[in-house]
This record gives sequence, structure tokens and C-alpha cells, in this order.
Amino acid sequence: MKKKTAVSACLVGANCKYSGENNLSAKVLKYLEDKEYITVCPECSGGLPVPRMPCEIRVTDGVRRVYSSDGIEYTDEYYKGAEKELEAIRSFGAKECILKENSPSCGVHRIYDGTFSSVKIQGSGIAAEIFRKEGICVLSDEDIPD
Repeated sequence: MKKKTAVSACLVGANCKYSGENNLSAKVLKYLEDKEYITVCPECSGGLPVPRMPCEIRVTDGVRRVYSSDGIEYTDEYYKGAEKELEAIRSFGAKECILKENSPSCGVHRIYDGTFSSVKIQGSGIAAEIFRKEGICVLSDEDIPD
């Protein structure tokens, strides 16, 4: 029986990135060769369009909120999409999920700092945090060996 895994859709070539492009990763595809997997995109599942304005997480008084570069808040969409994808992962039976580093949804170890100045900080995206709290082993695409 093949190991079941979930993976950020952009990493396997889906054009769901904010820019309308993807983050196709040969090393992730190689890692998935002997696994059964489903793709997830919390941002799309939350109702955000492709393409869309880039978003980052801002923390104010300990509260994490997601804003686009033009100042519109999308926190609810990010949480809604993460919850939908968590349900899909559970239904599929995956115990691990490979996510795209730096993303406000999927960042595992790092995210952008919320200033839209290309500064990365230690932290997790909304979906990565929710998946981890629910017992899913969350891996970054950068954790996958070459």
C-alpha cells in the first residue's frame, strides 16, 4: 500500500499561485513517485481568484491577519480554505503534507513579514499552522532532499 500524502498544488504544476503561475518542483515530483497523493490549495479553496494580489500575514496585538498588497483583508478566506483542505486531507487519509515555503497559507518555516518588502521571518502560514495543530506532519518543499 502506497503512503498517502497531500501536496501544495503549485508544486506539481498547477497554475494557482497568486501570479497565475506555478512553483513546479522536480524534487517534489520525484519524492511523490512512490506515493499516492492529493493536491491542495488553501487560497483557491478559500475562494481567492487566480491571479490575485500577493498577500502577507501581519501580526497586530498577537492576532494574525492576512492582507493583500493593496490593503484588503483576506483573513477569513485563508482560514476557510485551510479548513476545507484539512477536511480533504483527513478524508483522503494523508498523514503528511508538503507545502510551499514562504507562502501566507503554506509557509512551514518562513513567511514574509507583512510589509511587502521581500523580508522573510520565521513563522508559519495559516494552513501550515492549522494542519500541524491537527496532527498532520507538515513538510516544506525545501525539506525534501534533492
